[in-house]
Amino acid sequence: MSDALYIGATGMHAQQAHVDAIANNLANVNTLGFKKTRVSFSDMVVSGTLVAGRPGAGEADAFVNASTGAGVQAVAFARVFAGGEVKKTDAPLDVAIAGDGFLELAMPDGSRAYARGGSLKVNADGLLATQAGIPLKPNLAVPDNAEAILISAAGRVQARVPGQVAPVDLGQLELVRFANAQGLLAQGGNVYRSTEASGDAIGGRAGEDGMGTLAQGFLEGSNVKLVEEMVDLMVAQRAYEASVKVVQAADEMLGMINGLRR
Repeated sequence: MSDALYIGATGMHAQQAHVDAIANNLANVNTLGFKKTRVSFSDMVVSGTLVAGRPGAGEADAFVNASTGAGVQAVAFARVFAGGEVKKTDAPLDVAIAGDGFLELAMPDGSRAYARGGSLKVNADGLLATQAGIPLKPNLAVPDNAEAILISAAGRVQARVPGQVAPVDLGQLELVRFANAQGLLAQGGNVYRSTEASGDAIGGRAGEDGMGTLAQGFLEGSNVKLVEEMVDLMVAQRAYEASVKVVQAADEMLGMINGLRR
């Protein structure tokens, strides 16, 4: 059986995965905080055969290893954490991170997850949390009579309460970052978990040691760029068509062989 059939099929499968990733990026072009996915490809394990070497070669060089490729595969679907456009909303519980870093979340099972800011709220337990009700770490208890919540660029959280001139300190939000953020595992809802590939979270104060700063009243938009995605889509489509033509050509060649007569 011709290897070209299988090699062409791997090209079609890889480009289909590429188109799927592009489709997801385009579908989330207006999703706040969304980070686009980039697909990486790699050639597959090659097969080697021994063929006759050059004339007059010594015994050691009588044969050489001629390797042929076995196709391509999509080896990685990595999130690109380039910053999206920061949009002003003036909503007091909207928070964007300008620069590097993630907010740490305390998950219900006791584990930790991470988010790139977003629209916050006070959950049923009176804690500052995401819209899904997941509290931020450290747990910041908001007074029931709080009239306003203030979040500084450095992450200091305060509340204005009736009868007090000075705001009440609620705590300090710290950011975390990763040696390889592309290794984070997406959980949906713009929430991520650390993996061996991402490494452990590295904590720090906003605005220090390369960490980003917090912007109250702003939200980070998607980092998907329509023009780039449309160009990538056309390239993936052309590559898919080329693989289809390889399969068709290999099939026609096999048909010729089947049609041979003595």
